[in-house]
Amino acid sequence: MFTVEVNHILKAYGNRAVVNDLSFAINPGEIFGLIGPNGAGKTTTIRMIMDIIKPDSGEIKIMGKHLNDDSKSEIGYLPEERGLYKKLRISETIVYFASLKGIDARTATERGEQLLKRADMLQHKSKKIEELSRGMGQIIQVIVTLIHDPKLIILDEPFAGLDPVNTQLLKELIRELRNQGKSVIMSTHRMNDIEELSDRILMINKGRTVLYGDLSSIKSRYRNNSVFVEYEGELGDIPGVTEKRMHNKTVELMLDKQTTPQILLESLVKKGIAVNRFELSSPSLNEIFIKVAGNKNE
Repeated sequence: MFTVEVNHILKAYGNRAVVNDLSFAINPGEIFGLIGPNGAGKTTTIRMIMDIIKPDSGEIKIMGKHLNDDSKSEIGYLPEERGLYKKLRISETIVYFASLKGIDARTATERGEQLLKRADMLQHKSKKIEELSRGMGQIIQVIVTLIHDPKLIILDEPFAGLDPVNTQLLKELIRELRNQGKSVIMSTHRMNDIEELSDRILMINKGRTVLYGDLSSIKSRYRNNSVFVEYEGELGDIPGVTEKRMHNKTVELMLDKQTTPQILLESLVKKGIAVNRFELSSPSLNEIFIKVAGNKNE
């Protein structure tokens, strides 16, 4: 059973379809990257999953059921617009937000202290929110998102404003959630974080799907016909190589359509070149994002 199942949802404002015939599914124990340029419909999609707004048509199921109070209680949501009560202490904040999800104070305190300890912030539990740095406040926001032990966690720009230490902490927490069998939707403009963490991605543009699937398949689809080579010897002219690009100690050899990496390797060996590294090129998700988002025909 899918944690999230979205089938042909549509949301329009006036004559403009913000989300247009969008379908996807998310598995238990999966980190799912939701990406797209500004105005692509990501936030609208998240708000429909959260039942903050209703789709004009289509269907959304959470844990196999249409959204209701029970399924909503299985969701933890970290919005891009953060909101904590500055005068409350950390411990009070955790208990308050847990109470909104029907968690009693004792259970909330126990879970809260476990999460604070995991974040190395237990010693700060009596501090007021206004006394915290921006990064520490964001970690508390994550803790209150997780306090009711949801099965689906939606994180909108979770790394914004975090220093490298807290960024690494949050990445570790996200991986732990996946290992616990929870589903995580992560929406961010930081392509390197999506690439590092996500099992699968959905890229939307103008409300429609333009990329959907596991990263390895997507990278294979957009791979250049080139290889990275570290070598000893003199390359000279090589049949089938249209261009050479230097990257520090490595050269990227661009191949014509008729030349395969295997043919290239055989040519290098025949020339007596000692090959220390031979690797097929793989575009970064950021490169793919720029190519797809900038293609008006996508």
